[in-house]
Amino acid sequence: MELRVLNYFLAIAREENFTKAAQQLHVTQPTLSRQIADLEEELGVKLFIRSNHNIILTEDGLLLKQRAQEILSLTDKTKRDFLQKEKMLAGTISIGGGEYRSTEYLAKIIAEFRKHYPKVSYEIYSGNTLNIQNYIERGLLDIGLISEPVDMHKYNFITMPNKEEWGIYVPQNTPLAQKQYITPKDLQGMSLLEAMGDFNQSLIGSWLGSYKNQVELIANIDLPYNKAILAKENIGIMLSLNLNCTYDGLTFIPLSPKLEHSTALVWKKEQIFSPTTTAFIDFTKKYLLSITGNNI
Repeated sequence: MELRVLNYFLAIAREENFTKAAQQLHVTQPTLSRQIADLEEELGVKLFIRSNHNIILTEDGLLLKQRAQEILSLTDKTKRDFLQKEKMLAGTISIGGGEYRSTEYLAKIIAEFRKHYPKVSYEIYSGNTLNIQNYIERGLLDIGLISEPVDMHKYNFITMPNKEEWGIYVPQNTPLAQKQYITPKDLQGMSLLEAMGDFNQSLIGSWLGSYKNQVELIANIDLPYNKAILAKENIGIMLSLNLNCTYDGLTFIPLSPKLEHSTALVWKKEQIFSPTTTAFIDFTKKYLLSITGNNI
C-alpha cells in the first residue's frame, strides 16, 4: 500500500467523484480508477458504491479513510519534525484572498513567521471568494482568506478575529453624505456599484429585503479602487466593506441595520502540504490563539 495511492483515495473520498479527483490530482481518470481497483484487490474489500452522479464510501471505505488520514498525517509530521529540527524551512507558500480588514492579521502572521523562517517566500493572489476557492480546488493556492460561511465538508479553516463591516461610499457633496447611517429605504431608486457575484444571493441583496427590486445594479466591479473612481463621477453608489481606506471626495457611511460578516483562512481537507506550508498553518493557529484566547 503506497502513500501516493492513499492520497488518491482521500481525494476521491473528498470530491465524491472520480473525474473531479483526477483533475485535482493531475492524473487521468483511467489511471486513478486502476489505482483504486488495485487497492481494493490488495485489501480484499470494496471501498466505494458507485452511482451515475457520485460515489459513496462503504463501511470499509470509511475505515480506510480514517486510517489513511492518520497515516498521512503521521508521515507528514515526521518529515516536518526533521526539517524543523534543522531550522531550514524554505520554499514558497501561495495565499489568495479578498480585500478585507482581516488582511492586517494575515500580514502580521507572515511578518512573525518570517522572523523564524526568513528563507520562506510568498505568492499573494487577490480575488473574490469564488475565485479563491476555485484556485484552491485546482491546486494553485495553498491557503485562502475568504468570507464565511465555509464549506466544512471541503475545508479546514480558522476564523479571523475581526468582523468586516459593510457600508457605502458617496460623494461628499450629496445628500446621502450627511447621514450617520444608511437604511435600505435610503437606497430606494438609487444606482448601485456592487462587487462581483450573484447580487440576489449576496449579503447586500438580503439586507435590502423588499427594496432589492427598487434599486438599479449598474455594474459589478471586483476592486474597490475602480468602484471608487466610478462613484466619484456619480455613476452609482459604491457598496463596499470598510477597509479603513480614504478616497478623495468620497465619504463612508455604515449600513443600518448593521451588516457584518466574518472571514476565515481556509485550506483543503486531506491535502498533503509541503512541510513549509504545514508549519505556516500550525504557526497561524498558535498566533491567533495567542491574541484571542480562544481554542481554534
